[in-house]
Amino acid sequence: MELALILTVIVVALSFDYTNGFHDAANAIATSVSTRALTPRAALLMAASMNLIGAFLGTGVAQTVGSGIIEAPEGDSGLLVVLAALVGAIVWNLITWWFGLPSSSSHALIGGLVGAAIASANTVKWTGILDKVVIPMVVSPIVGFALAFLVMTAIQWIFRRSNPGRVNRGFRLAQTFSAAAMALGHGLQDAQKTMGVITLALVVGGYQAGFDVQWWVIVLAATALAAGTYAGGWRIMRTLGRRIVHLDPPMGFAAESVAAGVLYTTAFAYHAPISTTQTITSAVIGVGSTKRLSAVRWGVAGNIVTAWVLTIPMAGLAAALSYGLLHLMPGLSSL
Repeated sequence: MELALILTVIVVALSFDYTNGFHDAANAIATSVSTRALTPRAALLMAASMNLIGAFLGTGVAQTVGSGIIEAPEGDSGLLVVLAALVGAIVWNLITWWFGLPSSSSHALIGGLVGAAIASANTVKWTGILDKVVIPMVVSPIVGFALAFLVMTAIQWIFRRSNPGRVNRGFRLAQTFSAAAMALGHGLQDAQKTMGVITLALVVGGYQAGFDVQWWVIVLAATALAAGTYAGGWRIMRTLGRRIVHLDPPMGFAAESVAAGVLYTTAFAYHAPISTTQTITSAVIGVGSTKRLSAVRWGVAGNIVTAWVLTIPMAGLAAALSYGLLHLMPGLSSL
């Protein structure tokens, strides 16, 4: 039973990683596609490749997710907690994908862990959540917005006397690199979250001691995320690339560069599992605000923020319900 549960958790974790990829593909490439710097298929191939590379660049975020959100539950019943957390995160990812809302897969997973832990009467590390999740969740969009606004203002001032057509062509080329940097940051951040959950399951099942991520876990998580990214997330891509604000190449470059910088800083310096979705969305709003406030479709932005606020509690609720339903299944009711 324990081995079967471990394998089930790993398969479901990789399924979550895949949904993370197609749900968050827009994070890396929506701005480049909307400004026609890259074709959709070329952008997806580039993003998938950079996701794959980024996943191998660190495991600090994975250790935070694996050991810093909840106390590792024990035995087969503990594996049900991890499984329910993943199911809750997948359910919320699919709901927000269906409505084209760029919510956070990272926070869906964290909400799932918290909800499943509460439903099973396991310990939630509230201090860790405050330090590594809530504070970065509030601060990173503010930083992304402010830096993007400043960078875009500087670009406008530097190129104020340049030929607009030539400037757009130059930044369209530059966006190839900024989009790649953003995709690398997405792989660095988001693949690690799945690594952390698989590692947690291995610890709970007694298959390893400590939360160091094994090499095969990195390979599987990186591959699943890259495959999901290549599958694309067209609904969310339209929202992020066109519906919030109409972007030109300099704006796309500024938004992607700032978002990538925030992702690298939080991953390497703080090991904080921040949302790539929130980071790039806030940067897009920041560059859009340099035109005029009315250039941003604040109604769409408001719907996105609402999804951000609801993600952790709703994914937690879905995970708690999943935990209850799993206990009704034959063979699991006694756990």
